[in-house]
Amino acid sequence: MAELTTIARPYAKAAFRFAREQNAFAQWETMLGLAAAVADDPAMRSFLRQPSLGARQKADAFLDVCGEEALDESGRNFIALLAENRRLALLPMVFTLFHALVAEQQAIVDAEIVSAHELDAADVERLVAALKKRLGREVRATSTVDASLQGGVVIRAGDTVIDGSVRGRLARLAEQMNS
Repeated sequence: MAELTTIARPYAKAAFRFAREQNAFAQWETMLGLAAAVADDPAMRSFLRQPSLGARQKADAFLDVCGEEALDESGRNFIALLAENRRLALLPMVFTLFHALVAEQQAIVDAEIVSAHELDAADVERLVAALKKRLGREVRATSTVDASLQGGVVIRAGDTVIDGSVRGRLARLAEQMNS
């Protein structure tokens, strides 16, 4: 995994620099998201592994699947460059790294709020406001339900994990009793 990240990072940084120069983060995020989804498709992965196909053939087929209007000229050139360097399969990692660079640039952190029961919008807003204050960044939150938590919430925001679940509290209590 680390090796893939190392190989994908220069491409993500190049796309990031270009998008920043063009003030086109949203457009590039959309294009790379689509390209990553196409590259992650099992049929496309199988197609890209065919040694008998040249870089141009792979790029053309890839661009056909993406659609004529989904990628602008710079996006198509980026795909062609990746195909030429036999790196199309790295697009999901390139997208992940690009997304992280954009979030860092815009001082945004993605947060996942996992709760034992469905949270209403007001609860999510209160949690997001508290995270903004604690992290000093804008927060984009997604909320999911995991009944195994038994109660409370677990929040993952970047490298920060806040476990306020009943399951987590019970685990910490058991650990304290055993020490």
